Amino acid sequence: MATLTIDFFHDVVCCWCFNISSRMRSLAREFDLDIRHRSFVLQASRKEMAARWGTPAEARETILGHWSVCRDVSDRPDLIDVEAMRLARFDYPHGFEAALACKAAEAIGGQAAHWDLFDRIQLAHLAEARDIADRQVLAEAARDIGLDAAAFVRAIADPATAQAVEADRQAARLLQVRSIPALIIRDTGARLVNGPVEHLRAQLRAAAHLVA
Repeated sequence: MATLTIDFFHDVVCCWCFNISSRMRSLAREFDLDIRHRSFVLQASRKEMAARWGTPAEARETILGHWSVCRDVSDRPDLIDVEAMRLARFDYPHGFEAALACKAAEAIGGQAAHWDLFDRIQLAHLAEARDIADRQVLAEAARDIGLDAAAFVRAIADPATAQAVEADRQAARLLQVRSIPALIIRDTGARLVNGPVEHLRAQLRAAAHLVA
């Protein structure tokens, strides 16, 4: 079957992206997929968080309701710790700093590094209840996946990294991406319908035959 290239639009704060990321990892190996990671920041600042969700307390409670639903259909519900985030002593984080971190990792180590850091930051967010809008937390996550600390600090501060995040936002607009996770097969323009791994597998198998 033909190798497929898939644009994966995601935000580190998105619990549903956590579910899909692990499934796509296994499917990428099975189908030899070329996954291209695209940042899609739902809210990029505290101001945008307030405009979307209200007060920090309201934001936390509403978003954690989404976490609970997501956990119910997750392959790894043990890694989604709703209660720990409910007790966290910081405002629920926006995703812009984490998007910068992932793009910095990409600048250093390509798509594989982007994905590795995305997954590590999601664990820090969902399983460890850490503040992923804090650059120190992000630097520690980068260290955990083996990135050079000095190179990461330089890359996350480089204006080109913010430009890369904005380029992904523009790409999303052109492709009319309005929600995440979004998985777009570049070869056909088709979008995968998110769901259990067996449903994703069937869609990929059909798409591979179409472009063979």
